[in-house]
Amino acid sequence: MKAIVINEYGDRSQLKEIEFPTPMPKDNEVLIEIHATSINPIDWKLREGYLQEGVPLPFPIILGWDAAGIVKEVGSKVEKFAVGDRVFTRPPLTERGTYAEYIAVDEAVVASIPQNISFVEAAAVPLVGLTTWQSLVDFAEIKKGDQVLIHAGAGGVGNVAIQIAKAKGAKVIATGSAKNQDVIKQLGADHVIDYKTTKLTDVLSDVDIVFDTVGGEAQEESLDVLKPGGVLVSIVQPANEEKAKQKNIKTGVVFMQPDGEELAQIADLMKNGELKPLIGEILPFSEEDLRKAHEISESNHAKGKIVIEIKKDE
Repeated sequence: MKAIVINEYGDRSQLKEIEFPTPMPKDNEVLIEIHATSINPIDWKLREGYLQEGVPLPFPIILGWDAAGIVKEVGSKVEKFAVGDRVFTRPPLTERGTYAEYIAVDEAVVASIPQNISFVEAAAVPLVGLTTWQSLVDFAEIKKGDQVLIHAGAGGVGNVAIQIAKAKGAKVIATGSAKNQDVIKQLGADHVIDYKTTKLTDVLSDVDIVFDTVGGEAQEESLDVLKPGGVLVSIVQPANEEKAKQKNIKTGVVFMQPDGEELAQIADLMKNGELKPLIGEILPFSEEDLRKAHEISESNHAKGKIVIEIKKDE
């Protein structure tokens, strides 16, 4: 099979196209023919070597941790899926990722794609969808009527977070630049704050939940606008515990775990039209285009998700 790998840590030039053995599914695994994958910041952070101590992987490494495609083979103990099923997954973090034509994964981390959702749309969701679900639903226990602040509302995680929060009945405030305000409103945000011109403390107070996707100064300000007993959940960095304790704010950093059952709940939102991923770019599957995709992601100003179409829908 065709795969794009790195043989050592470094810049985008390390992404190399090679022929790689097609994996064989184990008893509890399904072999997925990948039609689309997508780019996440972890891809290029791992490529650069930033995660090598925490996530030591043997070379060559196939990057990528989102996949949508068709089941081509099933292991002897697989019960939930059959050959021909349309599925998507966020596979575990190993050296065998999704910049490839096939991947074998445990059925426990796989979910069915609704018939009204394309492979490109499905590929944009698993990592960011599960990150949001585990942050807002599992950790923050979001409920109807909550006032929720989501940072970087037009980003890969932020755009999904707005929609999941709205589906749960929350009032959503999102931050974004002036050029993205219309997009953020179209996603369902009730109010948009231009982080370049407005201080949170000037316009907000008594927020129930903050979903921090950016860290730094924005996180510090977020603690000031949370109500006593509120929740700050981050996917970037731990919060100032001393400051949080003063207001009895629950804080935590969420590291997403692959989970097929939660992905199936996210799929239901997509089926019902409550979640439609914002896709900024769709690129073909080539060495050159993967490098371009990484460059866009590294800018930290990508709007929505960057999707790589590996096999065009016929």
